[in-house]
Amino acid sequence: MLEGKNVIILGDRDGIPGQAIEKCLEGKDIKVIFSTTECYV
Repeated sequence: MLEGKNVIILGDRDGIPGQAIEKCLEGKDIKVIFSTTECYV
């Protein structure tokens, strides 16, 4: 579904961090434009 797409990753400090989501996308034809981990309070 995301193959060949550009993505922006918004992770959650108390949930799944952005870096973990990036690791899941490694090796796929997906370009990460921006990735961050934020605290949503």
